[in-house]
Amino acid sequence: MNIQVEQANTIPKARITEPFVSVIVPVYNDVEHLQICLTALEQQTYKADRYEVIVVDNGSDPSENIAAIAATFNHAIATQELTPGSYAARNQGISVAKGEIIAFTDADCVPTPNWLEKGVSYLVNNPGCGLVAGKIDIFFKDPKQFTAIEFYDGVTMGFPQREFLEKRRAGATANVFTWKRVIDHVGGFKAQIKSHGDLEWGKRVFSSGYEQIYAEDACVGHPARYSFDELLSRAIRLAGGAYDLHIKQESSVWKRNKRFLKFIADDLIFHLGHSITETIQDQRLQPLDKKLKVIGLIILMKYISAFEKIRLKFGGKSRRS
Repeated sequence: MNIQVEQANTIPKARITEPFVSVIVPVYNDVEHLQICLTALEQQTYKADRYEVIVVDNGSDPSENIAAIAATFNHAIATQELTPGSYAARNQGISVAKGEIIAFTDADCVPTPNWLEKGVSYLVNNPGCGLVAGKIDIFFKDPKQFTAIEFYDGVTMGFPQREFLEKRRAGATANVFTWKRVIDHVGGFKAQIKSHGDLEWGKRVFSSGYEQIYAEDACVGHPARYSFDELLSRAIRLAGGAYDLHIKQESSVWKRNKRFLKFIADDLIFHLGHSITETIQDQRLQPLDKKLKVIGLIILMKYISAFEKIRLKFGGKSRRS
C-alpha cells in the first residue's frame, strides 16, 4: 500500500468512532426534490451534533430561493457555486466542509434514516478504505404501473453501484462516502466536466492505493425520470461528460479521432445491440407495446448521444442539459 495512505490512516481510534460528517448536496433548480432530500437528512440516526448538510446552489434561478429553503432545516447551510456543473459545486462544498468524513448525495435522492450511520461505519471499521459506494435504489411512481420512460431510466440506465465499483473502480456521487484526508491526497473533482467526474475521481482513489467498498445497506432512493425532457437532458449531459473526459483529453489528433469513432460505433452498434437484446429478454416488460416503447427509447437516446458527440467534435461545448 502507498506509504502516504498508510500514514493517513494512523489516526487514534477514539477520535474516529463518531467522526464529524459533512454531507454535500449540489442543486440546480430543483427545490421540490431538495426539500424531500433535506427532510430525510434531518431524520438520520447518526448523532445529531456530529453532522452538517452543505447545500450548494449551482446557479439556480433566484426565484428558487435555495438559501432560504436550506435555512429552514437545522443541519443545513447554503453556499453557492456559479460555475456550471455539479462537480464544480461539490468542490465548493468540500472547500467549506468541517467534517473528517465527506458524504455525497444529490438533491433528488432520498437517504434512508440510517444512511449516514451505515456509510460512516464502513469507513471507520476499514482503516484502508478511501471510498464507500452505497446502493442507489431507483423507484417508480407506481411500481405496478411503471411507464416505458421510467423503466428505461431506472433499469436500462440506472445506477448500478456494485458494477461501477467492480468494473470502473468508482461510484456515482449520488451515494458516496470518503475521508476528507483522501480528497486532500488525491485532489477534488475535475470542475470543467459535466458528467462522469465521479468515475474519474474514483479511479484516482483506487490508483492511490485505497480500498473501495460497496455498501448495500447504506442506501438512498432515487426517483426514475418520468418525462421525455428529463431523459433528453440526461442523455445530452452524459454524452458531453464522456466526450470531455475520454475524447477531448487524448494527447494526439490520431488518438482523439480513434476514440471518437469508437464512441460513435458503441452508441450506434455495439451498446445499442446489447441494450435491445436485454430489453427483449426482460420479462418485466409486458405487454408487448411497452417493450417496443422501451426499445424505441433506447434507439433514440443512443442516436441523441452520438449526435451530441458529433456536435462537440465540430466545436460545440458540452452542456449540463
